[in-house]
Amino acid sequence: MQIAYFFYIFQKKSLNDFIMKKIYKSLLSEKKRNKIRNFTQRLIFPIFLGNKLYCNCCGKSFRKFLPKGNIKRLNAKCPYCFSLERMRVLDLYLENELNIYQKQNIKILHFAPEETLFVKLSSIKNIEYIDGDINPAYARYIVDITKINFPDNYFDYILCSHVLGHIPDEAKAIKEIYRVLKKNGLAILMTLIDLESKNTFEDKKIISSKDKLKYYGEFDLCRLHGLDFMDRIKKHNFKVEVIDYRKSFSEEIQSKFSLGDGKREIIYKCEKFP
Repeated sequence: MQIAYFFYIFQKKSLNDFIMKKIYKSLLSEKKRNKIRNFTQRLIFPIFLGNKLYCNCCGKSFRKFLPKGNIKRLNAKCPYCFSLERMRVLDLYLENELNIYQKQNIKILHFAPEETLFVKLSSIKNIEYIDGDINPAYARYIVDITKINFPDNYFDYILCSHVLGHIPDEAKAIKEIYRVLKKNGLAILMTLIDLESKNTFEDKKIISSKDKLKYYGEFDLCRLHGLDFMDRIKKHNFKVEVIDYRKSFSEEIQSKFSLGDGKREIIYKCEKFP
């Protein structure tokens, strides 16, 4: 009898939670829900404050970062600005090597903008900054990477981090990036890389989220890139430089800033030939 009663209460609670979630989603747009989620998550950041780790994206120090990933990566996510390892690496590269935060009169297209980088890039004066995503909940501008609604040779820089692996027609997306980039312009690409595989693994029969997670490492990927990712980009006339920017810093700094293990943080600097 007690077991039956417990099961009844559990089912009732689950049903109530399900109904409340449905009501919540119907009343608020995904964009507003994201803002509320980020606001509430940020409230707890003071309990993580300390001196062991440092986030270069927001300038705050912590005793630890939050875990992240299907297979949890320790000290991955900043409790305040929510930056991940790859975002901190990219931020350092943009600031130290491209000096992008001090540039003027340039045009930047930023796909699937990470919140912490969006805040910094959108605050730069005297530039045209377009943050784009196919989902309006994640950017101010709706931009389809396979059909970019801008003219040829328009942007000086294109930032595209961990997007191409999710695009069914990757070749079309790369062609579009090349088209709208100015001559001698730079596209900064990043993706999840299987460092043990020479070739990208892609199987059209892998459709379900469960199988994608099993074979690609994430539930919504269309492929798992291998070390041939550079060649896949070069086929579209880009000059490509592969940069493991983490290694520009001492092991102590890599640990202090939590810059990852290289699977997600490799930078592909792609220059458009004249």
